Formats: sequence, C-alpha cells, structure tokens
Amino acid sequence: MERGIVEAREGGGVSGHRLWPGESGERITPYPVWPERPAAAVVVLPGGGYERLAEHEGAPVARWLNTLGVAAFVLRYRVAPHRHPLPLLDAARAVRWVRAHAAEHGVDPARVGVLGFSAGGHLAGLLATETGPMLAEGPHDEVDAREARPDLAVLCYPVVTLTGDAAHAGSVASLLGPGQEGGDPAGLSIERRVGPHTPPVFVWHTADDASVPVDNTLLLTGALARHRVPVEAHVYPSGVHGLGLAEGDPVAGDWTSRCAVFLRSRGWTA
Repeated sequence: MERGIVEAREGGGVSGHRLWPGESGERITPYPVWPERPAAAVVVLPGGGYERLAEHEGAPVARWLNTLGVAAFVLRYRVAPHRHPLPLLDAARAVRWVRAHAAEHGVDPARVGVLGFSAGGHLAGLLATETGPMLAEGPHDEVDAREARPDLAVLCYPVVTLTGDAAHAGSVASLLGPGQEGGDPAGLSIERRVGPHTPPVFVWHTADDASVPVDNTLLLTGALARHRVPVEAHVYPSGVHGLGLAEGDPVAGDWTSRCAVFLRSRGWTA
C-alpha cells in the first residue's frame, strides 16, 4: 500500500467503490448510519499537500461523523503527479456519486456536504466555489447528471490562497506542477472565488500553524463575510498543523464539538 493513502479495511479486505467506470484507482468508501429517515452526508477529503493522503484525516473522521448521525464517504482522490483539474473532477464526481447512490446508503441527496483538511480543505473550497460544469470528458453516465456543488463545507486548517507569503508552496507545486502548467494560482485561490453561490462554511485553524499560515483562514473568512455567506470561524491559539480530530488536545480539540453545533444549526443532525 502506498504510504499515507486512505484505505478502509473490512474483514481483512479493502473496501470502497470505484469512483469512475473502469479500473482507475480513485475510490469512495461509504460509512453509512442508516437512521429512521435519510441522513445528511459528508464527503471527507484528507489532506497531504496534493502529494499524498493522510490516513488520520480519513476513516477516523468518518467514524466521528457517524456518531453525529451523519453518513460519511471518504474519497481517495488523485494527487501528484496528477495536476489540476483532476482532483477537482474527482471531488465533484464524489458528490455526484453520493447523490446518485443516496437511496442505497440511507442518504438525503439534498444534504450532501464536504469536509477537508489542509490541501483537502483547499479541494473542498474549490468545489464549494466552482461555478463551471466540473465534468470530465465523456462518455458520461447517470452519475454525471447529478449536482456536484455541496450544500455546505467544513474546512480544517485549509490551504486557501495559492499566491503571496501565505501560500503553501508544496501544495501549489503538487497541484499545478513546477511550471504551474496546471492552472493559474490566483484563479485557484479560494478567497478570490467566493460569491453568492458559495454554501455555508465552517472553518478552523491554529494561530501558530507553521505549515499553512492562519492568514489562509483569515483571508477566506473576510471574503465570505463580504459576500454575506454564512460562516463560522474558529482560530485556536496553538496547535501543530495536521491535527485531524485533535483528540486529546485541550484547546483545538474543541473544534469537533463546535462543528457538531454548526451541523445541528443547519439541520444536519438531530
């Protein structure tokens, strides 16, 4: 198994569904809850600088969402050497896939969100702010007919801007390539893409994050506020980058309870 790649194991074997028709390696792994009525769902996008996928930001997060009564789907999306827009196409396909298979997993297709960490937070933000069709070249199937835009986004210590001093150089290089042949960094900076179409956002960061500066979250929060997009933002005074659920952290570990309240306020949990 490639180092750092998210895989869920059930009964000793690798579980999950192919995201695309054929033999591609992108997979989506469901963690359903099967409540009395269809549940809200969240597609989980682990971080890893668009170079790998962090295991602790995948399955453990899905299981935490399950405790809230939310169905979760962990996505193994393409990373380097694949470039933009391939990760975005994978994320869009994942949201469409969840909506297309909602009945099979006890999900309400009208309540499908995204939750991403670090570079996965950037990917979640790209998806939440994209206004284009987000369709790969054909042929297309019934999944592609579904809506790809999420109904809300949870961004955890996200990469937001791809320009300036606050940019995470590793994510930029992995997503766009050494010559930035994968796209325009400014056009892929989330704070520049926010608009009235952007869904509600919950975002958190730590003030002393040495890998992805907190300026990323501050830029995003300002942009969301200017466009009057509902936003809840938390900046904790201390904590290393990549905390995941931050279990055991006496300060940043508060984020999961705050996020649970946010989800409840949006009608996503009981």
